[in-house]
Amino acid sequence: MRNWPLVSLVAALLAAPAAIADIGSRIWGTGGVTTIEGSAGGGLVPWALLGSYASDEEWGGTLAISRAKVDDYSLSVTGAGLNWNNRIELTVAQQTLDLDSLVFTLKDSFGLEQDELRQNIFGAKVRLAGDVLYSPWGQWSAGVQHKRLQDFTVPGAIGARDDSGTDVYVSGSKLFFAALMVRNLLVNLTARSTRANQGGLLGFGGDRNNSYELMMEGSVGLFLNRQWLVGAEYRQKPDNLGFAAEDHWWDLFVAWVPDRRLAVTAALVNLGDVATLEDQQGLYLSLQGSF
Repeated sequence: MRNWPLVSLVAALLAAPAAIADIGSRIWGTGGVTTIEGSAGGGLVPWALLGSYASDEEWGGTLAISRAKVDDYSLSVTGAGLNWNNRIELTVAQQTLDLDSLVFTLKDSFGLEQDELRQNIFGAKVRLAGDVLYSPWGQWSAGVQHKRLQDFTVPGAIGARDDSGTDVYVSGSKLFFAALMVRNLLVNLTARSTRANQGGLLGFGGDRNNSYELMMEGSVGLFLNRQWLVGAEYRQKPDNLGFAAEDHWWDLFVAWVPDRRLAVTAALVNLGDVATLEDQQGLYLSLQGSF
């Protein structure tokens, strides 16, 4: 199993002695979790928050593994992030998409027998202003995600223009105290400039459109208590390929933070139609360790 090295690292963090118990001074749960692209946020959408619990004059980091299984595809993600002074976040992630049922379509239509796609993502996020808890207008951050496919054969065959691309986004996050049923409510809005097909796994640009477009993404989460967060996310997607229409993504999630070093996220995800295969729905699970 390709994720075992990262599983071992997370297990080592959780089993570490009390000497490393101090992992940062920010308030419980304010580092978010790790998205499928490696940055801090929800599962699908980056937030203005920076990963780990590092505050001013502190360093922190995260390690994460994630798995999503929908009707005809499986996605595995490993990622790591570093937070410097709660000002700059640097991340890296690798996505592996098992094509499952699409293998037969690719073989019949294009004579291809590839059964998986891999993408590396290198990210950076800068906190521009504000604080998610105490600033009236919340916290604002800007980020970039440079994405590069390891093999362009399938994306090129279905009409993608490039094997790499860079997304640029701005996010704003705000926590409203006792806002709903006397519970704290987190709201996030992200604007992303992108030309990625299916997040980049099917290449960048296409025969229908090869220009950057502005896509909106949003998240809302309700803290039931400091350990449990439930919510939803929505992510707009460009539609660049004539081979198949691309739908927007959404999820319903629950995050459990039993310890400052551990976060577990589960979600029901809906990816819509993906590369001619309709109504892709399934489950998502992510494990994150913080240090």
